[in-house]
Amino acid sequence: MTRLSGNCLCGQVTLSVRGEPIRVGICHCMDCRRESGSAFTFYAIWPAEQFEYSGEISDFQGRCFCPHCGSRVFSVDANEAEVKLGVLSQAPTPLKPSYELWVKRREPWLPPVEGAAQYQEDRVPAGNDGSAGTRY
Repeated sequence: MTRLSGNCLCGQVTLSVRGEPIRVGICHCMDCRRESGSAFTFYAIWPAEQFEYSGEISDFQGRCFCPHCGSRVFSVDANEAEVKLGVLSQAPTPLKPSYELWVKRREPWLPPVEGAAQYQEDRVPAGNDGSAGTRY
């Protein structure tokens, strides 16, 4: 079984995930741009039971970060864990985005990821009418 691990900038928060992610994406929305300080966020989603972390964390609106160095590392709920892939120890990562969100905010000099689904705004999972759509 595949295991990936990583840590925050200062190393006080560590995390690991087991198995393949449910999905891998890039988001260009204003929230992701602001929280990352970059033009987009690159992340993957795993089932919550395949995710572990250690160390002290703080959070803002469900976004967990290290209170010592400020690195944004993950979000987790009862079902899913979203891991910011820049925290992984392996770089480049073996994971490739299968979709991009909020492409209407993508920088014009940044080409679409080849083969990735493109969503103007949020992703709407198959079978969902959009009324309670899963963003990521």
